[in-house]
Amino acid sequence: MSIFERYLSLWVALAMVAGICLGNVAPGLVAAIAAAEIASVNLVVAVLIWAMVYPMMIGVNLASLKDVARQPRGLAITLVVNWLIKPFSMAALGVLFFEVVFAPFIAPADAQQYIAGLILLGAAPCTAMVFVWSQLTKGDESYTLLQVSVNDVIMVVAFAPIVAFLLGVTDIEVPWSTLILSAVLFVLLPLLAGLWTRQRLAHQDRIDGFLAAVKPLSVVGLIATVVILFGLQGQVIVERPTVIAMIAAPILIQSYGIFLIAYGAAYALRVPHRIAAPCALIGTSNFFELAVAVAISLFGLNSGAALATVVGVLVEVPVMLTLVALANRTRHRFDTQGATIHRRTPL
Repeated sequence: MSIFERYLSLWVALAMVAGICLGNVAPGLVAAIAAAEIASVNLVVAVLIWAMVYPMMIGVNLASLKDVARQPRGLAITLVVNWLIKPFSMAALGVLFFEVVFAPFIAPADAQQYIAGLILLGAAPCTAMVFVWSQLTKGDESYTLLQVSVNDVIMVVAFAPIVAFLLGVTDIEVPWSTLILSAVLFVLLPLLAGLWTRQRLAHQDRIDGFLAAVKPLSVVGLIATVVILFGLQGQVIVERPTVIAMIAAPILIQSYGIFLIAYGAAYALRVPHRIAAPCALIGTSNFFELAVAVAISLFGLNSGAALATVVGVLVEVPVMLTLVALANRTRHRFDTQGATIHRRTPL
């Protein structure tokens, strides 16, 4: 795990502070960046999001899809959790916290924005970082690649309808044209570009070398996007710092809850630990780059929805590291279970 990945929350926190300072020192610059839009898509942020997403999509290998039948239970758990449970549980938690628990402290319009941001996080399962979590839990790398590849293919067709449905259920107006444009711009096109790049590079050694060269772009894109977002949100955060904690509360509950559901299901279905751990972690983590991009496209750079997605970035790494530790400490339970099954199998 690289220094950047290990201390991602620290870098994001520092970028937040830098953004708040920039917003107070040079508000005109931040406003000019926010005004650079075409068809509700901010041009500056679009470039930064592509810098984040494109390297991840190079890692998607559609050739791995031929292995779908291998350990189908692990893949089934991933798909059920990611697409049938996680988006809806996140929406439910958002409504619970911001329309009930925190309702006395937040204006209804702000509450709707935070709920929208949480929905975007919940509907975007993780891609690149899941390889890090898989490695830390000694997961099956090829199976993790299969899970990520299948999820990304499903995301192309499922992300926009699920987001539109959940936003509609929570009475948030959905500009369909902007949502579809965002899905095409930040999911489909980067995926196609990544597949084209893999094809051109041809050999895995060349692919790995190219990924190592472009990976710093993801770092720059993320940090710059956070600085811009918090440059616009600085005044709100200075006046109401507790809003960060309020947004973090449902994200924390969602993260630990989803992990326990997926990990428990994998144990009950006797999925080997090398598959069970990444299977649970891929649903727990979020494709926050996509969530940030769509939040900005739908609601604007200075929206509460965009703020909520960035808080997701801040919370994710420390939470995921605790879950990695939990998965590693409980590996023996899966090993013991496998040994028991082996002893009971007749010769």
